[in-house]
Amino acid sequence: MSSKFLRIAFAAALGALVTGCTSNSANTMSAGAPVNSSAALVAPAAFAPPPGQSGAAQQLSKPYFIDFRARNALSYGHSFVVFGKLDQNGRIPTDSKGVLIPGVTEVAGLHPASTSNVPYTIGHFLPVPSETGPSDGDTEIAYMTAHYRIDLTEEEYRDVVGYIRSLQDSSPVWHAVLYNCSSFIGDIAEHMGLKAPNHMLFPENYINTLKEMNS
Repeated sequence: MSSKFLRIAFAAALGALVTGCTSNSANTMSAGAPVNSSAALVAPAAFAPPPGQSGAAQQLSKPYFIDFRARNALSYGHSFVVFGKLDQNGRIPTDSKGVLIPGVTEVAGLHPASTSNVPYTIGHFLPVPSETGPSDGDTEIAYMTAHYRIDLTEEEYRDVVGYIRSLQDSSPVWHAVLYNCSSFIGDIAEHMGLKAPNHMLFPENYINTLKEMNS
């Protein structure tokens, strides 16, 4: 057995202890189908202000947002981004239960392309096929453990969304050590000119560190 293989195996085993992302959690609800195609419009999410408040959101100097988030999971947690257009009060659109409103918000994050634990376990040793849309629990604020929101102009938003679409198309695999959920959102952060932490941090620590490094 070559020393190179042993180093890779050791790194993967280490990753099983210090980092990870999962799309399977028994205490969460399905967040819906992934959004992972560049064919989708590179444009702000649709937004319809309530009657009598038309154009209120447009009055904000930065009416769009990207929110770097971490949430609970059965394993180490998961890091991802939420993006879209703020509501008329400058808040991220959610319903009365704290669930993101579809159509005005989107979720992007890297995770194994299965709700089975098998690909997730294998992904600590070998790269496995990935998805880059929402995973279970991403849309629910109840499971969020940390976040870092950045408000954006329309021009900034279009640029970020275009990069996210491109990144989704170029991220076919997930690996707990080599390229995980925090690596994925770290690429987005760096594209925006932000400093990104070590992707081996736990998701909650990763988001909090990201905020500290850029505040």
